[in-house]
Amino acid sequence: LTGRAGLAERASGGISATDVSAYFKLVFLGLIICVSLVGNLLVSLLVLRDRTLHKAPYFFLLDLCLADAVRSAACFPFVLVSVHNSSAWTYSALSCKVVAFMAVLFCFHAAFMLFCVAVTRYLAIAHHRFYAKRMTIWTCAAIICMVWTLAVAMAFPPVFDVGTYKFIRDEDQCIFEHRYLKTNDTLGFMLMLAVVVLATHGFYAKLLLFEYRHRKMKPVQLVPAISQNWTFHGPGATGQAAANWIAGFGRGPMPPTLLGIRQNLHNQHRRLLGMEEVRSERRLGRMFYTITLLFLVLWAPYIIACFWRVFVKSCSIPHQYLSITVWMSFAQAAVNPFCLLLNEDLRKVLRAHLPTYWRTKQHLPQDEAYCIM
Repeated sequence: LTGRAGLAERASGGISATDVSAYFKLVFLGLIICVSLVGNLLVSLLVLRDRTLHKAPYFFLLDLCLADAVRSAACFPFVLVSVHNSSAWTYSALSCKVVAFMAVLFCFHAAFMLFCVAVTRYLAIAHHRFYAKRMTIWTCAAIICMVWTLAVAMAFPPVFDVGTYKFIRDEDQCIFEHRYLKTNDTLGFMLMLAVVVLATHGFYAKLLLFEYRHRKMKPVQLVPAISQNWTFHGPGATGQAAANWIAGFGRGPMPPTLLGIRQNLHNQHRRLLGMEEVRSERRLGRMFYTITLLFLVLWAPYIIACFWRVFVKSCSIPHQYLSITVWMSFAQAAVNPFCLLLNEDLRKVLRAHLPTYWRTKQHLPQDEAYCIM
């Protein structure tokens, strides 16, 4: 009866619920593609053009943005075509396997890169001297190459398995076919992703705990200097003792002022990190943690659905829930451009590279701006 009603509704010129769902999917995915391409390429261009952003955190952000832009340009158009063709794959099986490989590759790349970013954020705060000395451009290049190698290692083996990468009609995409744990290696595949995501948030929790323990500075302990006829010496002495001795105040040998100060500082475990550097590192940490948290929020429902298939034999996931989780995972490709709203340095660089007309218009008084309009 339902099928006859749908045919009658189409024959009479009406719109079915399937057509409405497909229309919203096309609009939503088209919006994701536009935001992802424009936003990620804009952030990448800012990082490449401005020398002040040639630092380790922004190199990692550049890699994330370029990967999401490639994912939007290479994978999502095939999803648009499949939705337009009533959830059907019209290309060859080899092309489906290639698209599925790229989708899994970019997913694991984002997970591994966010994990490396979390580790470097912890080192930047807790061990800043080591971080500043070791985190060079070559170190960043090595980390990026390592992340891509691990992502390829995770995404490449299913290519050789028969039927592992295939088109899933309920998801409108070519992806890894998640099945019961005794059927294929889905469990190990998903456990690796879950462990990496949890370890990433574990490092951010460790960083938060470190900042909580060091939220208050230790009071300065002043050591009184020893005075002998206007010549001050000892751990608490300053350079004025040497000036007094040269000017003729007091008698005796040259006071060992600098030696005492050097010994005093040598016993303290100081990190060469100023307050402005602390604020900058914290802003970067908040930005990357927001990106990491959004990655977890947008991918967690789909990961739960995959584990549901792994542990429950012959399970039937509700189509509406599965469809929502899949499109939430698509939306993750458009998350990185929002770092422009979270990072003050990126906003300054963006304003500096705006056309001269818009900068002058922004700084004009309100009356003059209306006259220009």
